[in-house]
Amino acid sequence: MALVYPIACLIYTRLKRTWLFQGSLVAQAVRWIFKILFYSQLLLISVLVILVTRYDRTSDSSTTHHFHPDKWYPPLLASTLCAGILGFTWHCIISCYPKKALIAAFWLSPLLTLVMGFMFMSIGTPWSLIPGLGSFSFALFQSIYGCRVNRSNMIKYTAKMFQDLIRFLPAKTKCLAFLSITVGTLYCCFLVYGIGGARRDIGNRTIHAYIYILLIILSLGWTMQVMKNAMQVTISWVQYTGFTNHIGTNIRAAFRDTIKHLIGSVSLGSILVPVIELFRDFARLLNLYICKDDCSCAMELAAHLTTWGNIWGFVQVGAYRKGFVQASSDTWEMFMNRVGLLELIDLDITGTFCFLSGVAVGAICCLVCGIWSLIVYKDYTMELSIYAFIIGYFICRLAIAWPQASVSAYYVAYAQNPENFPCRFTIEERLNQLRIASQSPSTPEREAIQEEFRRIIRNQPDEDNRIGH
Repeated sequence: MALVYPIACLIYTRLKRTWLFQGSLVAQAVRWIFKILFYSQLLLISVLVILVTRYDRTSDSSTTHHFHPDKWYPPLLASTLCAGILGFTWHCIISCYPKKALIAAFWLSPLLTLVMGFMFMSIGTPWSLIPGLGSFSFALFQSIYGCRVNRSNMIKYTAKMFQDLIRFLPAKTKCLAFLSITVGTLYCCFLVYGIGGARRDIGNRTIHAYIYILLIILSLGWTMQVMKNAMQVTISWVQYTGFTNHIGTNIRAAFRDTIKHLIGSVSLGSILVPVIELFRDFARLLNLYICKDDCSCAMELAAHLTTWGNIWGFVQVGAYRKGFVQASSDTWEMFMNRVGLLELIDLDITGTFCFLSGVAVGAICCLVCGIWSLIVYKDYTMELSIYAFIIGYFICRLAIAWPQASVSAYYVAYAQNPENFPCRFTIEERLNQLRIASQSPSTPEREAIQEEFRRIIRNQPDEDNRIGH
C-alpha cells in the first residue's frame, strides 16, 4: 500500500501535463470516442432487445414451458410505471417542501429498506437470504448515518440552502424533468422486454441468457446515469450563469446544446464519478473502522482521484464546454483556494439525500413488484424484485437531478466570486458555525460537527503535498 500513493502521484503529475487536462485535439478526440461509444451501445442494445424479443415470440412453445410471460411481465412493468409516478411526485415535493422532504428521506429510506428485507426473507429460498440480510444491514447503516446527520444539524443548513436555490430555479424545470422521466420510463420498459426475452433461455441453462441480461442491466445503468448527468449539466449551467452573470438562459436551448455538443464529456463523467466515489467511500470506511486512521495513503489517493472526476465538474462542462477531467480539476482547484470551502463541501448531504431518495423509491417499487409476484407466481419474486429496485432507483435519481445540479452551481459560483454571489451569507454563516464548533466546548451537536470537521481536515492532504499546487 505504501507504493501505491507515490506511483499514483507520479501518474497524476504526468497526466496533468498531457491530454487529460489540456484542451488539445486528443482531449476532443476522447470526448468524441465516448460520444460514439455511448450511442453505439444504445444502438447495439436496442438491436439485441429486438432480436431476443422476436426470437422469444417465434420460438417453439414446447421449449419455453418453464417461462410464463403473463406472470413475469405485468409486475415488473407496473413497478416501472410506479417508479415514474413516484419520481415526478417526489420532484414536486422537494420543490415545495424541501425541509420536510429532507427529513422524510432520512426516515423513509431505512424503514422501507427494512420492509424490503422482510419481503425477501419471506420468499423462503436459500438465495433470497442474501438480499434479505443485505437489506437489514443496509437499513441499520442508514439509521446510524441518519442519527449522525441529525445530531450535526446538517439538515437545517441543507434545507435553508434548498430554499435559496428554489428562488433561482430555472423556468420549465418541471417540464424538462417530466420529459426526462417519460423517456427514461419508456426506455426501461423497452429493456424489460429484452430481459424477459433473454430470461426464456435461463431454464435451459444457456450461458448466453445470463450474458444478455448482464449487458442489458449495464446498459440501463450507464444510459440512466448519462440522462441524469445531462440534466445536471443543463440545470447547473443555467443556474451558474444566473449566479455569476445575473442573466437568464433558456433551459431548452441549454439542454439541446448539452445533447448536441457535450454528451461525450457527460458519458465519460458518468463512468468516472461513480467509480471514484465508490473508491473514496471505501477508503473512508477503511480509514475509520478498519485501519483506525492509519490508512492515510488510501485517503490521500482518494483525494487526488477526486480532482480527476467529481460531480462539481459538470458545472464547468456546461458553462465553458471544457472536457470533464479538466473541468473537475479546475473546479476542485477553486475549492481548495477558498478557506474552509472544501471542508464544507465534504460535509454536504445533498448527494446522500438524492441517494436515499432513490433507495426509498426503489424499495417501494421492489415491494410493489415483489408482493404482486408472491401472490401470482412465487418463483419469480426475487429476480423481479431486484430488477424493480434497480429501475426504481435510477428513475428516481433522474427525476431529482435538479437538487444536486443546483447545489453544484451554488458552490462553484461562490468559489469563483464570493462577493458577487447573491446567497453568500448562507455559506458564510455555515462556515462560521463549523469554525466555532471545532473550537467550542462539548455539546451533542457540536461533538458531531467537531468530529466530522476534524476527520475531514485530517484526511485532506497537506498544502505542501497537494500535487500541482
